[in-house]
Amino acid sequence: MTTHNDDVDWDRWPVSDYLAENYREVHASDAAVIAHHSAFYRGLPPGRIARSVEFGAGPNLYPLILASAACRRIDAVEAGASNIAYLEDQICHRLDASWLPFHTLCRRLNPQVPATLAGALAPVNVVHADVRTLPPGAYGLASMHFVAESVTEDFAEFADLCRAFVRTVRPGGHLVAAFMENMPTYRIGPASRWPGCPVSPATVTEVFTPLTRDLDVTHIDVDPTLPDYGDSGMVLLTGVAEAV
Repeated sequence: MTTHNDDVDWDRWPVSDYLAENYREVHASDAAVIAHHSAFYRGLPPGRIARSVEFGAGPNLYPLILASAACRRIDAVEAGASNIAYLEDQICHRLDASWLPFHTLCRRLNPQVPATLAGALAPVNVVHADVRTLPPGAYGLASMHFVAESVTEDFAEFADLCRAFVRTVRPGGHLVAAFMENMPTYRIGPASRWPGCPVSPATVTEVFTPLTRDLDVTHIDVDPTLPDYGDSGMVLLTGVAEAV
């Protein structure tokens, strides 16, 4: 039976296991995503974007750090209670030292990023909500990292989530995203099982071409220092939204 987004209890997302497996150090794939996105953000003047959204933020802070180079307010929108608790703890109370090397790399590649990690996260507003309920055209920039392909096994639902992502920005708004390539259903930690939808540069291009202009889709090879989730690398995207 195909698992869909609404079949999953996202409040139980294993934050500690996920961070331990993926974000306690800067892996080569992280560095490649950060380098790619930094080039995109360097093309935007500091503070150019009044309001941006991290679409399905999860507990990953580096997309928020990257966005701070150009965005005056960043809505980190997330449905899962465990991820919300982590984000609120990081933004409002304390910052894990493991994010400091990520900030250092982001700032080295784009000096528009604020000088401190706390400063880079100061524009972040944590929003506990389902991204599918966001109003259309509310943002000047939308960012999404490892979401649409990692919450469903159904390609049609993946495509619907991508359309919802594009709709959050006004026509002419900026888009930046990263996807796991060929991600199957996967495990995090010793036992938890989560849905995955295999996608490729070709399928990402197919979904986004009718929705965007200036679309650029690139590929990063699989990173052997990360856990073997069954993926074959990453797909990175930038573009400009058209009316959806």
